[in-house]
Amino acid sequence: MTPTPGPRGRWAWIGTAASVLLFVISAVVLWRIMAEVKLSDVRDAFARADLESLAIAAGFVTLSYTLLTGYDALALRQLKLRIPYRVTALGSFTSYAISFTLGFPLVTAATVRYWIYAPLGVSAGKVASLTTIAGLTFLLGMGTVVGLGLVWQAPAIADINNLAVFVNRWIGAAVLALIVGYLAWVAVKRRAVRVQRWRLELPSFKLSLGQIVLGAAEVCCASAVLYVLMPPGYGVEFQTLAAIYAFACILGMVSHAPGGLGVFESTMLLAFWRLPYGGMIGALLLFRICYYLVPFVVALALLGAMEIVRRVKAFRADDGEDEDEIEVGSG
Repeated sequence: MTPTPGPRGRWAWIGTAASVLLFVISAVVLWRIMAEVKLSDVRDAFARADLESLAIAAGFVTLSYTLLTGYDALALRQLKLRIPYRVTALGSFTSYAISFTLGFPLVTAATVRYWIYAPLGVSAGKVASLTTIAGLTFLLGMGTVVGLGLVWQAPAIADINNLAVFVNRWIGAAVLALIVGYLAWVAVKRRAVRVQRWRLELPSFKLSLGQIVLGAAEVCCASAVLYVLMPPGYGVEFQTLAAIYAFACILGMVSHAPGGLGVFESTMLLAFWRLPYGGMIGALLLFRICYYLVPFVVALALLGAMEIVRRVKAFRADDGEDEDEIEVGSG
């Protein structure tokens, strides 16, 4: 990423206004839905979550965050940076666990990554590039799952969004066509785009294809966490849930709400409006705890431990220098 001159567009405020409007609408919808929910139904949903379901959900959480480390690995390969995998895994896990909860990933995730990668000589510009490329992997994976879901599960999704089956298939085909078009665009020659005042060189065709496969696999693992936490007997197919989940995540990211809070839940509840709200809200709350809260706490603990280790090493280094100076002086 290299800086390029030029002011921001005069219509840049439209994106912010749209994000705020989306968040407000989602908050109103969620408030109305919550008014119809009985607390006893939510308690029953929590009670139905057995240890086996929670263990399987924990396994998918672990697999999802493991695949997320591949986002950083692909981005580092694009930037021609060699970083040990243990550092890559730490940077990826902590940055995603924190940005998923706090929101504003381009700021929070980049800050965490810089704190981890900077001691290895990675500049702030490279960290910004890494974060942007990883975000592109996220979008490509989400788009692929949404497109395939609309084509593959068009009848089931038609029952949810009340659109004709052929309309869902055409929308899904259009999304997949955009992704294929992007692949063809980067396959012809090396491409670069400008993001505000920065110039970013896009990944090649092979690397972009890897981004799509990795991103789609990670999205499926994340949606599987919610799938296993849903009450039994709801009759929702996994492919349908994965497509709705990916779409809800995209809306949550666009809203810039911390973790898509409110936007994600309202989208899922509206999509599955035929299902009992109490059970769905219970599953969504459990999902928040398993996929967001627990990794967030673990990430904070890891960063805290890392800072302690750094300070201890710095103290020992300073102490060693002081001893060397005394020995030299005494001689």
